[in-house]
Amino acid sequence: MRAAGFWSSAVALAAALLLPWYLLQDGIAATPLAGLAWLSDPDFAPAAGQVLTQGRWWLWPALLAPALGLVVAMAPIGRGMRAALFLLAGGLGLLALLAQGYAIGVQGWAAPWFEALGPMDDRQFGVGWGGALVPAALAVLMAAGLAGRGAFRRDAFTAAVAVVVAASIGLFTALPLVLLLADAFRDASGGMAVVAVFGRLADDRLWSLACLGGAPRCGAVWNTLLLGSLVGAGTTALGLAFALLVTRGRLRWARGLRWLTVLPIVTPPFILGLGLILIFGRSGLVSNAASAWFGLELGRWIYGLPGVLLAQLFAFTPIAFLVLIGVVEGLSPTLEEASSTLRATPRETFRTVTLPLLRPGIANAFLLGFVESMADFGNPVVLGGNFGVLATEIFFAVVGAQADAGRAATLSLILLFMALGAFSLQRWLTARKSYVSIGGKGDGGVAPPLPAGVRRTCLSVALPWAGLTVVLYLLALSGGFVEVWGRDHTPTLRHMVKAFDVQGGQLTGLAWNSVITTVTLAAIAAPITAALGIAAAWLFSRTRFMGRGVLEFATMLSFAVPGTVIGVAYLRAFNLPPLELAGTGAIIVACFVFRNLPVGLRSGMAAMAQIDPSLDEASHTLGGGGVDAFGRVVLPLLRPAIVAGLVYAFVRAMTTISAVIFLVTADTELATVFIVNRVINGDYGLAIAVAVVLIALMVLMLGLAQLLVGRRRIGRRAAVPAVAARGAVA
Repeated sequence: MRAAGFWSSAVALAAALLLPWYLLQDGIAATPLAGLAWLSDPDFAPAAGQVLTQGRWWLWPALLAPALGLVVAMAPIGRGMRAALFLLAGGLGLLALLAQGYAIGVQGWAAPWFEALGPMDDRQFGVGWGGALVPAALAVLMAAGLAGRGAFRRDAFTAAVAVVVAASIGLFTALPLVLLLADAFRDASGGMAVVAVFGRLADDRLWSLACLGGAPRCGAVWNTLLLGSLVGAGTTALGLAFALLVTRGRLRWARGLRWLTVLPIVTPPFILGLGLILIFGRSGLVSNAASAWFGLELGRWIYGLPGVLLAQLFAFTPIAFLVLIGVVEGLSPTLEEASSTLRATPRETFRTVTLPLLRPGIANAFLLGFVESMADFGNPVVLGGNFGVLATEIFFAVVGAQADAGRAATLSLILLFMALGAFSLQRWLTARKSYVSIGGKGDGGVAPPLPAGVRRTCLSVALPWAGLTVVLYLLALSGGFVEVWGRDHTPTLRHMVKAFDVQGGQLTGLAWNSVITTVTLAAIAAPITAALGIAAAWLFSRTRFMGRGVLEFATMLSFAVPGTVIGVAYLRAFNLPPLELAGTGAIIVACFVFRNLPVGLRSGMAAMAQIDPSLDEASHTLGGGGVDAFGRVVLPLLRPAIVAGLVYAFVRAMTTISAVIFLVTADTELATVFIVNRVINGDYGLAIAVAVVLIALMVLMLGLAQLLVGRRRIGRRAAVPAVAARGAVA
């Protein structure tokens, strides 16, 4: 506790003195001594330590709070008094910085009644490196005080993780959504009117069940629930089938099947929809074949529930696979071997032992598929037809001609309540039961192969789906290598050269800037997302504290609403000081991190459910703290979950469009925005060429992540070939 308080105070004080406090319009310098640039240029990104020369008295807490923390850390006082003073210094410092941040805006005082503190002729910019690092260090100082007072088993590391996770989720998830959702309680003139939300909720377009009586459509709420349930169940079944085949199917081409399963998640926007239309559209391969061979006119069946369901199954099955592959790989065979020892058949062992142990992963995969389906608006917009869902209703309320922020906020509230219901159901299904299969023994044995019947079932599900995936991609991606897709199919590399041309050592292609920006921002966001997700999973799985369930659900908030809503919410929350991030790459990175955080979290929690808490307790018994238990015991066993978090965070950052469409600028254009703009202009060849390069880059990154992180090995024994085993028995 004392060491944590000392170092957090030292870091906060150094950041306040040396790092640029404000983010000016022309950017901030990244060198550690950039804050001292005021010696030659008083207008350059001042550090908090310049308050004596520039009169910014409101930044005194940035100096006084960490200075007090240093004095307390070195003072010869009792543990209880030191913890109380740490808590006081960190808490009051954070409150003071928060108060001054929102009290002073772009034109001086933010409210007239602040004038009593004195005239304010200066403005305040958004925080820079110093303004971001000081509050973070003060939060750790406050966590050290909480640990010293007995919270979190008196472990400063656990307390710091809890405080950092809570603060980051509150700032970058809860705050933007609360500000946006408050519009549900405003009337058309912008005034507060609580009754307005009830009028919007009574809209018959939301709750109608007329389709049960033969009408063409039902309400958007029921459509969303139906689609989400089908997608959640379908993606979970497909993901489980692929995960079982890859890990226990004894297939020679298991590695290729693994990569094929993940392929849809590395696909930029519109490629899947385009491929489905090429296959099942009115002039698609299947429609033409049905008409020529059987005289059947399939019509526009792809536009509606079937098409949206098929597209979302393709898009979200990789999420279920990434969650379940970590759970299956981490399943220790000990209990299955015990079942076989008791003369249970392989089918009985799979039904009574394996599947129950996989329940946390199955429940988490269903939850993610359900929530992703509710939040997706790209596929329903392209293929929905008359099948309206809440995501499309919200999208048109935000960007359509009606521009009704109150309606969009009300529909977002409905989505959040539906996500809360799914979250509660998932918690209920996995509560009060143990799924531990990894204990402290050194050798967990060899995972048994799938029973013959289960293997045949998985193959009958996975192989047709894999074949359809291959055909879909071959048709869709071929458009980048023909002259004019649909009319002139002469092979050409013209689109690729136009996008990625290099002349005289200069990158002259049209897509270079957007691709480099996308890779850079995704590479920054991915490790942050994975680290925060694994830390939060460890915290929620191993620690009991007040508000844990609320905080765990709060992580799902940004996942449960359409990306368009998230983008608008971020613009509203981070467009003014102190968090003036709009127009920078920082707001895009923050959106990437907290939009994709739930997958890393759910994958980590599913894997944590299999690890016996006695391993953590043994570390504590041997004198290790929370950092030792997490870093030396739990983290090595979470390698599949780490890979899943890294993979998902990186590829979703590379392929996302809806959440960042309102956040990009000319300097921060992303590849997905470039692709969509080319699609809008009808330049499909150039768009597909960029998509092909993005897919190749992401596959390369996936391979590197797998190579660097590796796989978790529960047992020491290798699988024994069947022939050798029979020879040994003979």
